[in-house]
Amino acid sequence: MTKNKDSKQFAVDRRYLRMAHIWAENSYCKRRQVGALIVKDQMIISDGYNGTPSGFENVCEDENNLTKPYVLHAEANAITKVAASSNSSKGATIYITSSPCIECAKLIIQSGIRRVVYSENYHTDDGCRLLERAGISVEYIDIT
Repeated sequence: MTKNKDSKQFAVDRRYLRMAHIWAENSYCKRRQVGALIVKDQMIISDGYNGTPSGFENVCEDENNLTKPYVLHAEANAITKVAASSNSSKGATIYITSSPCIECAKLIIQSGIRRVVYSENYHTDDGCRLLERAGISVEYIDIT
């Protein structure tokens, strides 16, 4: 879908993506900081950034600078956070600083999110292709 860069929705999308980038700054990960916001009915209902599970040390990389296998992605943090609340992500939009990996794409599908907006490409597009196959709107917006 080609988006009119002058549209109100485009301006809102850019604003939420900028907010997701700011939220990513909360991550303790050194290699890459990713942020996510779930928005429904013009309200942020959840947020997340990549990092270790609650109660773990805030160190995302091992001694070889590789990401530890138990680090949660921003989307997973936002989705599990909304699942633990009284809110529903059904029909929501998720704004992510990076396009989702395939594992996060599966979570997005299962959570009922209907739209994904991101501003940086992940090293593979498998997640985006899976989302599109599931009928979820996927949009890239360059905010630089």
